[in-house]
Amino acid sequence: MTRARSNATTEPLWLRVALILLALALLGVFLLMPLGVIFAEVWKGGWATFKAAATDPDAVHAIKLTLLVAAIAVPLNTVFGVAAAWAITKFEFRGKNLLVTLIDLPFSVSPVIAGLVWVLLFGRSGWLHPWLEAHDIKIIFALPGLVVATVFVTFPFVARELIPLMQAQGSDEEYAALTLGAGGWSTFWHVTLPNIRWGLLYGVLLCNARAMGEFGAVSVVSGHIRGLTNTMPLHVEVLYNDYQLTAAFAVASLLAILAFITLGLKSLLEWRHGPELAALRGH
Repeated sequence: MTRARSNATTEPLWLRVALILLALALLGVFLLMPLGVIFAEVWKGGWATFKAAATDPDAVHAIKLTLLVAAIAVPLNTVFGVAAAWAITKFEFRGKNLLVTLIDLPFSVSPVIAGLVWVLLFGRSGWLHPWLEAHDIKIIFALPGLVVATVFVTFPFVARELIPLMQAQGSDEEYAALTLGAGGWSTFWHVTLPNIRWGLLYGVLLCNARAMGEFGAVSVVSGHIRGLTNTMPLHVEVLYNDYQLTAAFAVASLLAILAFITLGLKSLLEWRHGPELAALRGH
């Protein structure tokens, strides 16, 4: 019996080696090589060129704008994600499956299409433009448009990390707290939130990484106005189209560094709290 189980679950050595080599080859071609090209081009230009590109006024504005958009979008998605996960896992109501489907919608809709939808709603020829103009509110080609587009493409991340975790934990502890006289907010802050804190942080990290790197939807609603609506990904495209390759790779390297920081925090979180995050691996 033991030998049969071993044969059923253990692949031949050559197959394991082949799969490992294939995985490493794919990682090398699609991940390590592009990153290597970015940093090689930056190194080729030297520190002076990198510093000049990173401290250019347009680049500085793009960096600040990227961080600002992420600083607004991520907390909004965090609140939405917690509320949606709470509603889906703790209550039974009509339309629950529809809500779950709508949460996953940004995963299936092209970011460019999402940006176009906001233009059709808020743009000069959009449905809501007369009302916005009458109240002197500008969304497209301005900060609100960038935030709205970023919120749309990133709002599933926190919810989709919390839903399976909260489903696995169940509601027994919440019911016990309510039975002992705790109110709704008290139950949430002292029972639910401590149980989901690491899954919540995991989702926030993923949401932040996508928010800083979003290109498609933001590109449509931004108008590519230098020094005003260009985030870091858009600024990289502008520099590349202007044949300022070294400067483009310099700004791209900053995005890569931010991605490495996020990846490092994610890896540290998984290492320190792996058992608590095990439920997240199943979806």
